[in-house]
Amino acid sequence: MFLDRIKPLDAILATAQKKSLQRSLGWLQLTLLGIGCVIGTGIFVLTAVGAQKAGPGLMVAFAIAGLVCIVAALCYAEIAAMIPVAGSAYTYSYATMGEFFAWTVGWALIMEYAIAASAVSVGWSGYFNGTVLGGMGIELPVWLSAGPLAFGGAEGGFINLPALIIALVVTALLVVGTSESAKVNAVLVAIKVTALTAFVALTLTSSDFDTSHFNPFLPAGVFGGWGTGVGAVGAAATMFFAYVGFDAVSTAAEETKDPQKNVPIGLVGSLLFCTVFYILVAAGAIGTIGGQPIMDAMNLPLEAGSPELARQCAMPQYADALVCSKEPLAHVLKMLGFSTIGNLIGLAAFIALPSVILVLIFGQTRIFFVMSRDGLLPEALSRVHPRFKTPHIVTLITGLAVAIGAAFFPVGQLADISNAGTLYAFLMVAIAVLLLRVKDPERKRHFKVPFVWVIAPLTIIGCVLLFFNLPIAAMLFLPGWGAIGVVIYMLYSRSHSHLGRGIVEVVDDVEGEETMVPIHPDHN
Repeated sequence: MFLDRIKPLDAILATAQKKSLQRSLGWLQLTLLGIGCVIGTGIFVLTAVGAQKAGPGLMVAFAIAGLVCIVAALCYAEIAAMIPVAGSAYTYSYATMGEFFAWTVGWALIMEYAIAASAVSVGWSGYFNGTVLGGMGIELPVWLSAGPLAFGGAEGGFINLPALIIALVVTALLVVGTSESAKVNAVLVAIKVTALTAFVALTLTSSDFDTSHFNPFLPAGVFGGWGTGVGAVGAAATMFFAYVGFDAVSTAAEETKDPQKNVPIGLVGSLLFCTVFYILVAAGAIGTIGGQPIMDAMNLPLEAGSPELARQCAMPQYADALVCSKEPLAHVLKMLGFSTIGNLIGLAAFIALPSVILVLIFGQTRIFFVMSRDGLLPEALSRVHPRFKTPHIVTLITGLAVAIGAAFFPVGQLADISNAGTLYAFLMVAIAVLLLRVKDPERKRHFKVPFVWVIAPLTIIGCVLLFFNLPIAAMLFLPGWGAIGVVIYMLYSRSHSHLGRGIVEVVDDVEGEETMVPIHPDHN
């Protein structure tokens, strides 16, 4: 049968026990890891995009997106603590729903990580141009600082050179084996949290804070209309990007002490922390300088990243608008007279965002790597460099794709497309949790989702709701990308699959030895 290839869960767990990584992470390190991965472009850059979609309702958008992520995190917590191996949603799907659905999840994750890395690269470029170069009195011409698809070509955009360069630099670092240590991550988390804390304190206590800026609170309503991507829920679908990264905590389950307790604390704790922080940041930004969207003739917010919005933002009356800024948090403080602190926040983003790019490209290449080692992608892609001991081929391919996306697309469109893949992966994890409860109820669960038959369906409903409130282009991208994936699976992956050839191969790290378990071959 077409859907009958399921990787034995016992083989995966046996392999993990045989050569598991050292368990050294506690709940605090996991929470810091989650916060470090989550706080990035979403809050430093997409605040402007979210305000353009929802106005002051951006605070509601953060709450909606955070709620969906929290219920999804609980599902992740159960399955990550039960299957504490690398591979995240791809591995979980392989063990529960079978090879085909695992392929679709892995294929979506490849898209998610790569496009998210492009989005962060574009976000970094905004702070590099505004804070670093601007602080030195240097201004890059538009044709070198914005992609043509960001400005429809009409405003002179040709290539986002800084975004292209940072993506290639991070790729080069990954090829030679540079990665973040827990100490470096903790320092970067401290920088980002300190910067955002300063922002919240200065804006919420500012004499410029005016509650009239919150009226109207929902200029585009809760639902802006199907396919428009605006309104509170439409903004939530975009601001979901501000939470992406918490699943990195689940991938660290194998290195966690007492995962049944610490993984759930790390997941939910980091999300609650970030949700409250994000709402306070949005309140501070909008309450001080306002955040009403620029509307079109139909009295709906103009599409973020559209040529018309770019044209409007070039007009003098919108020069200082929050929704037009590429470095919104630094921009707000500069508008309030805190130029030095604004520049420091810009520098914090400038310093910290490359680490997010690194984590995202690293995650993408490892998903790609595991799929290649499973035989679903050409095994040449999983070759390890003889000197650097990294999967250099797939890293270079990923880095080039990230750089191209960063060079030509605006951050809002990239975030929406990335979110489509993320929402699909989260939905599949929720389904996997329910399937395992039915198919394998006796298996030991170190952490069990409370009220799972409520929480998991809420996760599924939340993911579907946010997906259908993305802009149409982002919604169509996922099935289009998925169709390409199905063709590749049918023409190549199914016949080359190790599982299909009668071998279960589990690889949890790049340098780990393979463990192969013979099973009855699938001749379908």
